[in-house]
Amino acid sequence: MASNVKELVENGKTALGIEFGSTRIKAILVDENNTPIASGAHDWENRYDNGIWTYTLEDIWTGVQDCYAKMAADVKAKYGVTLTKIGAIGFSAMMHGYMVFDKEDKLLVPFRTWRNNNAAPAAEKLTEEFNYHIPARWSIAHLYQAILNGEEHVKDIAFQTTLEGYIHWMLTGKKVLGIGEASGMFPIDIETKQYHPAMIKKFNDLVAPYQLPFKVEDILPEILLAGDDAGKLTEEGAKRLDPTGNLQAGVPLAPPEGDAGTGMIATNAIKPRTGNVSAGTSVFAMIVLEKELSKAYPEIDLVTTPVGDLVGMVHCNNCTSDINAWVGLFGEFAKLAGVQISKPALYDMLYFEAEKGEKDCGGLLAYNYVSNEHITKVDEGRPMFVRTSEGRFNLANVMRANLYASMSALKVGCDIMLKEEGVKLDAITGHGGLFKTERVGQSFLAAAINAPVTVMKTAGEGGAWGMAILANYVIQKDGESLAEYLDEKVFKGQEGVTLAPDPADVAGFEEYAKRYVDGLPIVRQAVVSMK
Repeated sequence: MASNVKELVENGKTALGIEFGSTRIKAILVDENNTPIASGAHDWENRYDNGIWTYTLEDIWTGVQDCYAKMAADVKAKYGVTLTKIGAIGFSAMMHGYMVFDKEDKLLVPFRTWRNNNAAPAAEKLTEEFNYHIPARWSIAHLYQAILNGEEHVKDIAFQTTLEGYIHWMLTGKKVLGIGEASGMFPIDIETKQYHPAMIKKFNDLVAPYQLPFKVEDILPEILLAGDDAGKLTEEGAKRLDPTGNLQAGVPLAPPEGDAGTGMIATNAIKPRTGNVSAGTSVFAMIVLEKELSKAYPEIDLVTTPVGDLVGMVHCNNCTSDINAWVGLFGEFAKLAGVQISKPALYDMLYFEAEKGEKDCGGLLAYNYVSNEHITKVDEGRPMFVRTSEGRFNLANVMRANLYASMSALKVGCDIMLKEEGVKLDAITGHGGLFKTERVGQSFLAAAINAPVTVMKTAGEGGAWGMAILANYVIQKDGESLAEYLDEKVFKGQEGVTLAPDPADVAGFEEYAKRYVDGLPIVRQAVVSMK
């Protein structure tokens, strides 16, 4: 096997995906069949500088070079070959944010990441003007806020992009973005797969009094779809990525995509009526829509798949952190009792106990708000556990209530699409830490959204793997759509477990969800009363 892989590596029959996450940059090299054969990672942290969450350009380049070097070292260690040729490369990153450059290609202000909420007033105004939900982390909200603030640099803007768009530009000379990422810069017209012309006009009219020297459409990147030619690695770009000089130039690059898009690829959830839920510290659901929603909802962000189909996204700040605290508490008790239980065994034990709980959690109620939650309009974190004197307070119900709480804010947002808008959902894939214990989180999520949930073994490979697949698609596609490519050449024969919703669980979760929504004033009051 190793000698066969060695041959593939030597002949450049590989694809590389690199994704910039909030705390880690990860590289995955795959073979012709999209099987991971080597990887590397670099840990990094954003800085809080002058009231802005940022990474410096030096952070970005030293990080990606170290990540690439570790992946190349992994290749050398496993297969005894120096990596010089790669079949295709793709870059992905956490979405949105603000990177603006002047006509000399100089960064005008430090990179403002998605984490900054300082563009909220601009986002609110644009949502009103466009009748289309614009989140504060979107690039256009950051730009408008800078205009409203009268920031000096605005007059010098010649180009605006996102993190992976910047990396791609520096390595290829091409100012492009994949459509999924572009949809988080500015709203997309789903028919034309370009920036929405009516909203472009509205934006230009809105900022006309500021007499800017540019029109917004002139500073945004060109939009590409998955599989499109996005340029090749230049000689300068090759040395920038691999300063050793081993990597050869001329490698085709895939359109750079956001982490939401690569997550869809890694879970094979790009067809209409499919979706995926990523559940870890935070939780988000992405559902591919068959048509536009009837109106704008603050709970739902609209983005696209890497081929430009509309996606409704519900993002919640809180998921597993509060459960982790409860499990930690029970772990402390076990230790006090002189019992040594490993962390995975402790999670399994408590999660499986939750299955024995009453379907509606016996009248108990939990809020897992370690931080604020915009979906339910709670401004600060106040984790709470609430019960009446009649509630059945036992371990099974307590754990079940906490697990239900981890997906209840998500349910509030998803219910808008599934119930109010009548969105159809045939299948959804779950991935992330919540699903590590077999069956439990998966069956509860199926109950929350009343749809079958699949957990695949490969989903754990994550966005860097998804980006490597998109890179391979550029050089391997043979007339087939991306959905066909994923079905036939990536996920065919993949192991996965699908659980259909249990009607009794669905009814129980509905009852719990009503109690959860009715009780929200309690947690909002706690924000006021507990300082």
